[in-house]
Amino acid sequence: MAKPEETKKRPSLPSRIIGELKKVTWPTKKEAMYLTGLVLLVSVVMGLVLGGLDYVFAWFVNTVLLG
Repeated sequence: MAKPEETKKRPSLPSRIIGELKKVTWPTKKEAMYLTGLVLLVSVVMGLVLGGLDYVFAWFVNTVLLG
């Protein structure tokens, strides 16, 4: 025969998800704005760096290697 704790139903998935989301420490609006700006800044800087490297390598291939 099943033990009482084995027959106990587990909470449904949505209620477990909501329970976990209540434990999350959400950022404040100020923190979210700061981090969003930081991500945008890093993205732009990395785009410029990679674009510059692409330009330099393209120039090198076209002028030096292909002559």
